[in-house]
Amino acid sequence: MEQAKSAGPTRGFVQKLRADSMDQLAVIAEIKRRSPSKGVLREGIDASQLASVYEAGTASCLSVLTDDESFGGSIDDLRKARAATVIPVLRKDFTISELDVCDARIMGADCVLLIAAALSQTELLAFHQLANEIGLDVLVETHDEAKVEGALSVGATMIGVNQRDLITFQVDHERAVRMASVIPSGVVRIAESGVRGVNDAQSLRNAGYDAVLVGESLVISDDPAAVIKSLRVSATKN
Repeated sequence: MEQAKSAGPTRGFVQKLRADSMDQLAVIAEIKRRSPSKGVLREGIDASQLASVYEAGTASCLSVLTDDESFGGSIDDLRKARAATVIPVLRKDFTISELDVCDARIMGADCVLLIAAALSQTELLAFHQLANEIGLDVLVETHDEAKVEGALSVGATMIGVNQRDLITFQVDHERAVRMASVIPSGVVRIAESGVRGVNDAQSLRNAGYDAVLVGESLVISDDPAAVIKSLRVSATKN
């Protein structure tokens, strides 16, 4: 706790998304070496180099997988990505204890992920409060309307809707569109997983999302900077 509290200043994850999403959809670009469902996505990723490419492509923030077993990530990936850029970084991992929250701050993350489906309401509240106390922003990931209510009850200022089912890994592209209306406009709304291209980005922006978190389609692209720029759409009028 003391080490986490004395860590250097954070970069303001929520603040950056609020600013960048005023006119266009913001993009959180993810460094992801492999996935449980598809295996290795790209061999030999250099976290520093890829983070720089993402930043050059106007990504608002970074997301870095630090879980090794399922995603091949590491703390080193996060540290290298953050050192190579000036934009805020989310530690993308399974946060299941107060130690995990503190570790995120100590390793240099600006934001921590709390998956509502993996935590009790008591844990969600305690971890959220701890993160705020030590200077971290919090992305609360949800999968249904009930979990959104739980996130709001702990004071979440940023809520993600994961379009991918945690059990089957299937993507429901209508889930985020459906759930956007239950997240208050004052909360930063983020759509996660399964964003395939401009059409998905447009429908999510029109539904009211401030940002999308994109990993696989960027990692496998030959020009991820161009992909990021293409996703930064404005809402269309009816």
